[in-house]
Amino acid sequence: MTTYAYLRVSTIEQNTEKNKLDVLKFANSKKLGNVEFIEEQISGKANFKNRQLGALLEKMKKDDVLIVPELSRIARSITQIFEVIDITKQKGIILYSIKEDFSNNDKSITSTVTTTIFALVAQIERDLISLRTKEALQSKKAQGVKLGRPKGKGKSKLDDNKEEILKLVELKVPKTIIARQYNTSTANLHGFLKNIIYK
Repeated sequence: MTTYAYLRVSTIEQNTEKNKLDVLKFANSKKLGNVEFIEEQISGKANFKNRQLGALLEKMKKDDVLIVPELSRIARSITQIFEVIDITKQKGIILYSIKEDFSNNDKSITSTVTTTIFALVAQIERDLISLRTKEALQSKKAQGVKLGRPKGKGKSKLDDNKEEILKLVELKVPKTIIARQYNTSTANLHGFLKNIIYK
């Protein structure tokens, strides 16, 4: 078993010293042995696969441990955070996030609540996107631009989010949660997915 800690900062002004101390204290409390630190300065918007985190996940093996100071250090995208958690589960890697007191190896109420929070944050993100879209449409309407969804069989308001929805389904995120994130009904989501399969 090898224990790793992934520390990411977005700007050169930020430093990881406090995070290192927190990680070492946490690892000691869990008796996880020596910690190998992986540090990089890069935006969380960059896909984790193109960062050192992606390379680290590739080389890690079953029963290895990955510690992060907080889940936002993994990525700024809820989808990517889900994906990383899924990779660790699939490979048998134990993931700890100190700030949220989260572990993918933990069946406690804390893990359940954290997963629920993911869904809530994702919903907030969707609401903000929806609000920005409505504001943009109102602005175009005021400018005299003709609005309306293109006519044609098979068109769905979920089409623009097809890849993201399929990724969440692949990660086994409950369809009720996915439906809430995209402001649709579970029945409509099932119909959308069925249409993709039989298209």
